[in-house]
Amino acid sequence: MKALLLVAHGSRRKQSNDEVVALAEKLKNSCGEQYDIVKSAFLELADVLIPEGIEQCISDGATSIIVLPYFLNSGRHVFEDIPNIINICTAQHPNIDISLAPHLGASELMVDLLVSSAVNAK
Repeated sequence: MKALLLVAHGSRRKQSNDEVVALAEKLKNSCGEQYDIVKSAFLELADVLIPEGIEQCISDGATSIIVLPYFLNSGRHVFEDIPNIINICTAQHPNIDISLAPHLGASELMVDLLVSSAVNAK
């Protein structure tokens, strides 16, 4: 089974974390054909942390997990912290394929999204 784990930074503000959880639900409804499981997790400051999110995916039957960083920039979290967490989880679960997708800001669709958002601004 394939899983998609949407990973955000996490916030002390509950509403911000709830937005990420809601986005994961929308993703689940949109990409159910590609992924059997879609969940969200956070780097810090919120529940569920990345290792817990990976464990939840595995408990739900995932044999392959794509970790999708919901980050705009290629800072330390994207290039050090998240990969280090994935490496630890991979060592703990050698039979599970855990892969890191490019962060959101690296998407070639970002320019179109920004233009669309600007055009639709009121």
